[in-house]
Amino acid sequence: MERERRTRRTRRILVAALGSLVLIGALLAGLGWHWAFHDLPTAPTTAAELWSTRREPSVTLMDREGHVLAVRGPLYARAVGLDTLPAHVPQAFLAIEDQRFYAHDGVDLRGVFRALWVNFRAGRSVQGGSTITMQLVKNLILTPDRELRRKIQEMRLARQLEEHLTKTEILELYLNRIYLGARAFGIEAAARRYFDKPATELTLAEAALLAALPKAPSRLDPTVNLAAAQARAATVLDAMLAAGFIDQAAHDAAIAEPAAPVADTSDPGGTAIWGHAFDFALAEAAGLIGDDVPDLVIHTTLDPALARAAHDTIEAVLGDEGEAQNAGEAAIVLLAPDGAIRAFSGGRDYATSQFNRAIQAQRQPGSAFKPFVFAAALEAGYDPSSAVWDEPVDLEGWTPQNFSGGFRGLVTLQEALKRSINTVAAQVGDQVGIDRVVEVGHRFGIASPLPELPAIALGAAEVNLLELTSAYAVFGNDGARREPYFITSITNSRGDVLHEHEAAPAQRATTAEVAQSMSTMLQDVVLTGTGRRAALAGRPSAGKTGTSQSFRDAWYVGYTADFTAGVWVGNDDDTPMDNVTGGGLPAMIWQRYMTRVHQGLPSRPLSAPAPRTRSEREERLAAFYSDLSASFSAILADAPSPTER
Repeated sequence: MERERRTRRTRRILVAALGSLVLIGALLAGLGWHWAFHDLPTAPTTAAELWSTRREPSVTLMDREGHVLAVRGPLYARAVGLDTLPAHVPQAFLAIEDQRFYAHDGVDLRGVFRALWVNFRAGRSVQGGSTITMQLVKNLILTPDRELRRKIQEMRLARQLEEHLTKTEILELYLNRIYLGARAFGIEAAARRYFDKPATELTLAEAALLAALPKAPSRLDPTVNLAAAQARAATVLDAMLAAGFIDQAAHDAAIAEPAAPVADTSDPGGTAIWGHAFDFALAEAAGLIGDDVPDLVIHTTLDPALARAAHDTIEAVLGDEGEAQNAGEAAIVLLAPDGAIRAFSGGRDYATSQFNRAIQAQRQPGSAFKPFVFAAALEAGYDPSSAVWDEPVDLEGWTPQNFSGGFRGLVTLQEALKRSINTVAAQVGDQVGIDRVVEVGHRFGIASPLPELPAIALGAAEVNLLELTSAYAVFGNDGARREPYFITSITNSRGDVLHEHEAAPAQRATTAEVAQSMSTMLQDVVLTGTGRRAALAGRPSAGKTGTSQSFRDAWYVGYTADFTAGVWVGNDDDTPMDNVTGGGLPAMIWQRYMTRVHQGLPSRPLSAPAPRTRSEREERLAAFYSDLSASFSAILADAPSPTER
């Protein structure tokens, strides 16, 4: 009996001890579980959710060829599919980061124990055991803290991720979201940043250099530490050879010619000469898709070489002549025949002033508005040889004066436009009707309000340079109106198209006959009129000068068979310049800029009859005077003598 009691007591003690141990173990396990996972975030379970996780706001500005001009925020690019990349691109990352990627379930225990042993022997952390899936979890869901608790969370979430996503989806996410230095996130952004090419065109050596970067993207940034990056790239190539991804010949060739980054041609801050373009693109994008989309890639019509030329030309001319003539600012707009804004400069220094004078500034065009007055006249039945008296005019108390201060008598419309005679423009506007002039201006593309006042004939309204330049393009396009546009498409970094420009058919603003007659007249302005300083050597062009009251604004807007360009010169505070007219600084800027724009382009005639020679015009005017004199003689012959009146 004693033995049985002793046995039962021993069993009870053992059961109690075991229960205590189990309880303590459970308590410790619970505490450990809470310690490890109490703040574990809820992991996205779809690839779509992970694409947008932890994306900082970013906007990328692209030129017409698809090259990055500027970036505000991190440098993203469109997502690339695994099947579009050369095989050596993903292989380079797999070889150096996770060779057993397709064999594990998100956690490679063999790699973890190997890393622990290597680190134990070295006495410091020299090797990581993270898989690509774990790295994706760390970058997109957790923090980069190097502590045991975070590593345990990585493992748990990595296994969860592998249960919901395919290996292809995980590897694509990794390649498109991994940080690769120089503010570039993803393989496409890095390929364009370092090599100015898409990821689909990466060579083996370039792929190895990019695969070298995830280990320490800032320290190994090839634009800062090329030698270290290339040394790491050689290690990548060795790993690719050992894994059987490449053969010895490919390995040796890539080692012999290591990749190196090209010069960065973008302006990462979106400042300098791209600042005004960036602001304009953002404003246009907000109007097209709204302003609540944080991750945009805006593809534009901009030609970077022509945009730089616009900025450089303004700075060169105003740098030489501006101070002496109290001209502080200028702007340029360049349009292609289809309405694409190929280039513009909104001012001399974006860092000093973000105000875009090419788009935002509303200024009086002066005589640069006269072509629309004369176009209205041609539509009403006048022609370039129609004659009007240049004489004192009084229109409802308004008495416009000519710039020269004198009067020329009877002149043709062509002569009046060439010499920018105010009294003739005022009379013609009055005769055809100011309402009709205003209607023509709006029909040609001027959206700004145009008051129906007699002074509108001399440009006494405010317009911006873009709309005025676009309206002039109607003359060069045989009367066809094409809306100017700057954005060709908007995508997010995944490549989803949010907006795509659709070319609308041209609208008929006026007849081809009227447009061509106006081109004839505007060519004459350049050949022998106020726009002579804008003439291009060996290339036909047409245009018109404009000067507002007290020399506050000076304009030259003109076109060739290839482009239409407008130039404005003035001061932001509206102070007068020192006798600067449209035929001065603006014509000089236009001539220098358009000479650069047309380099390498063949000379082509305008779509208009050539202007008549001076002798032909004089003959027609002489014939008109002769007919007028004969009419007066006949009237006098039939009239009674003074004594009979």
